[in-house]
Amino acid sequence: MTIATSAAPHLFWITSRAAGIVSLVLASLAVSIGLVMSLKMMRARRPDLLALHEVLSLATIVALVVHGVSLLGDSFLRPSIADIAIPFVSGYKTLWTSMGIIGGWALVILGLAYYARHAIGATRWRKLHRFTALAWIAGIVHTLGEGTDAGQLWFLAMLATVAVPALLLLAVRYFTDEAPRPTAASAPLLQTGRVADHEARELPAAPRPAGPALG
Repeated sequence: MTIATSAAPHLFWITSRAAGIVSLVLASLAVSIGLVMSLKMMRARRPDLLALHEVLSLATIVALVVHGVSLLGDSFLRPSIADIAIPFVSGYKTLWTSMGIIGGWALVILGLAYYARHAIGATRWRKLHRFTALAWIAGIVHTLGEGTDAGQLWFLAMLATVAVPALLLLAVRYFTDEAPRPTAASAPLLQTGRVADHEARELPAAPRPAGPALG
C-alpha cells in the first residue's frame, strides 16, 4: 500500500519512462531483424523474419505513442501537446527532447509508410526506408542525453546488448550493399510498381517489400 501511494504522483512519468525503454529495445530489435533479412544466408527464413519484423515495428510505434502521450499527465513537467509533439518547443532539455521528437515522428511515419508503399512506389519507398536507421540513432541519442536511467550500468548494458548488434549489421549493410543496376528491361517493371533484381531480370510477381520501415 505504501509503495502504491508513493508511486501514484509519478505514475505518468514512470509509465513514460518504461514505455521509452521498451520502444528503444523494440526498435533496436526491429532494425536488427530488418538488416538480417538482407543477408543472403537468411533468405530462406525471410517470410518468418518479415512477420517478426512487422510485429516489432508496430509494437515500437505503440510504445512510442505511450511514451509521449503519458507525459501529458505528469504533474512535474506539465507539458503541452506542442511540447511533446513539436521539436524545439519544450523548455526542458530542449536539444535532447527535440532529438527524441524528431526520431519518434520519423519512426512512426516511416513505419506506417510501409502500408502505403504501393502508392509511394517501390523504389521511392526503399529509399525512404533507409532513413529509419537515422531515426533510430536519434532515439538512442535522445535516450543517452535525457533518459533518467542513462547513467545506470544496467541500462547501458541492456542498450549495448540490443544496439551494438544492430550497429554492426548496419555497418555490414553499408559496406557491402550494391546499388541496383537498372537497364532498359527493368524500366517497365519500375513503372508498374514491380521490383527488378540486381541483374534486371523480370520476375513473375513483385516480391513483398521488407516489412515496415524499422530496419
